[in-house]
Amino acid sequence: MDEAQKLNVPVMAELAAKNESPEILFWVGCAGSYDDRYKKVTRAFIKILNKLNISYAVLGTEETCTGDPARRAGNEFLYQMQATANIQVLDGYKIKKIVTTCPHCFNTLKNEYPDLGGNYEVTHHSVFLQQLIDEGKIKVKDGGSFKGKKITYHDSCFLGRANDIYEAPRKVLEEMDAHLVEMKNCRSQGLCCGAGGAQMFKEAEPGAKEVFEKRTSEALATGASVVASACPFCMTMLSDGIKNEEKESEVEVRDIVEIVAESLNL
Repeated sequence: MDEAQKLNVPVMAELAAKNESPEILFWVGCAGSYDDRYKKVTRAFIKILNKLNISYAVLGTEETCTGDPARRAGNEFLYQMQATANIQVLDGYKIKKIVTTCPHCFNTLKNEYPDLGGNYEVTHHSVFLQQLIDEGKIKVKDGGSFKGKKITYHDSCFLGRANDIYEAPRKVLEEMDAHLVEMKNCRSQGLCCGAGGAQMFKEAEPGAKEVFEKRTSEALATGASVVASACPFCMTMLSDGIKNEEKESEVEVRDIVEIVAESLNL
């Protein structure tokens, strides 16, 4: 919240005190709040929202984990506790539309909260950015700083196979005039980054090769100088993979919203 105050981020409690309500609620998520790398993604998205004068707000300290990691790890009781508490807060503010930068938050809020009475229109930021481009609100002059750069996009499991969102992030990257190259396994055949199913929070099981190593190899094989993702878990695993291969000076991992923000000189 200290960072949010610097960026003039509206908070739901403050708006509600003035009988105001935003058009959308930006669900920041645990990674967007606490992970040092993904905080940069949060800042990039906020800069775009502010630049375009979009009516939004965050829950701030009232936002807690959606419960996704707990459910994937098998703790259904903890998941339902967290989800129920969040639903009470969201319904208390009469929230209707939510945008989030995390596919895990997106999937849980959109597809699993309705079972507990939480019904909202939930959008992932890749789709939200595409909508802004289609509406003419985001325009990149002369191609931006990523014009012609070879970029490969990694499909998040929860965004792709779980919710059939494949085109939006690719269209966003193409709008930045980037040269999009596909990995061997992509779209519905995409390979997990290795963090799914709460695997990110436990030690690797015995095997010849870890999943993130295999996926990183596929990304490097494309010859791309940028590996684009749209998920904090994927970003962490792919970044670790690039470091493991000692390719940090040649290849960078960026979220699509960072690419958009940089193309807009934000």
